[in-house]
Amino acid sequence: MGLDIKEKIRQLAEPVVDAEGMELIHVECMKMHSRWIVRLYLDKEGGITLDDCSNVSNQLGDIFDIREVINGSYTLEVSSPGFDRPISRDQDFLKYRNSRVDVKTGVKIEGVKNFHGILVDYIEEAGRKFVLVEVAGKVYRIPRQDILKANLADAG
Repeated sequence: MGLDIKEKIRQLAEPVVDAEGMELIHVECMKMHSRWIVRLYLDKEGGITLDDCSNVSNQLGDIFDIREVINGSYTLEVSSPGFDRPISRDQDFLKYRNSRVDVKTGVKIEGVKNFHGILVDYIEEAGRKFVLVEVAGKVYRIPRQDILKANLADAG
């Protein structure tokens, strides 16, 4: 289940989530032994409730089944992003500037693949996007396409 499936799920889910007054923060798809796990992280002002998650899950489960988005069996999990919320959209990288983050890359950037520091900025230069993370006084320019995972981090 590649990026195209995640994007298709996002496209189907966003109108439902928006109509319920919430925001779709992140989509994850993982293959387990016999089924897919599809995780959607939602948020809204004041936080989301279990009823919010259940309501959106019921609506989206029907839509995904009718549209046959996922081949084979799957489990749909809808939840709050939590304190270590994923950062995956351009607007999230901008919104959480000056926040403590954990960033994992698929390739080494100056010999490093795991960054724990402050999100300094999110910029675009010559059509390429970069996340600037300060770690122990040094600012790393991390190409956006090299990021496997980014999350808000605790202050520790």
